[in-house]
Amino acid sequence: MSPPPGGAHPTRAPSALRGLVGARPQPPVSRGCCPNQTRLPRRRPSNDRTGLVVSPAATMKAEAGDHMINLSVQQVLSLWAHGTSLRHLTEMWYWVFLWALFSSLFVHGAAGVLMFVMLQRHRQGRVISVIVVSIGFLGSVTGAMITSAAVAGIYRVAGKSMAPMEALVFGVGQTVLTIIISFSRILATL
Repeated sequence: MSPPPGGAHPTRAPSALRGLVGARPQPPVSRGCCPNQTRLPRRRPSNDRTGLVVSPAATMKAEAGDHMINLSVQQVLSLWAHGTSLRHLTEMWYWVFLWALFSSLFVHGAAGVLMFVMLQRHRQGRVISVIVVSIGFLGSVTGAMITSAAVAGIYRVAGKSMAPMEALVFGVGQTVLTIIISFSRILATL
């Protein structure tokens, strides 16, 4: 049997007529790992307190066993946690690290502005101040990653949970100790 003229198929309606009455609905397209699994439309995340829709980039979630851990920067900086304490290693590390990151960013930003203002008339002073602040910031962030993981690991091995205020103390405490050690003469005695 040859196809009808004009390229029309005898059993299929043209694409413009597919959604009209009398046309058969198409089954959902299988996009999962299994042939019988269908993909459902994704629900957009919303802020529970206000009901506003939040962009997917604003919240980061990690799976921990049977429930999700919300790792949003806004929650960390506002000291708001879903429960009363942080129980998982990822959660504890992330909270302590973010406090260390932002406190270090504040200190290095203030030092960078001071250096930039003091060396503004120097030919290479502005470039040198940017380089010195960048290297100092990257070094302190690398150290904060390691020490935050150590603190979270000790809490996890001890079976303790961490309060959000403890994460603040540990994170900002890392920056304060770095400032004290760098301004003292302890390193020169080694």
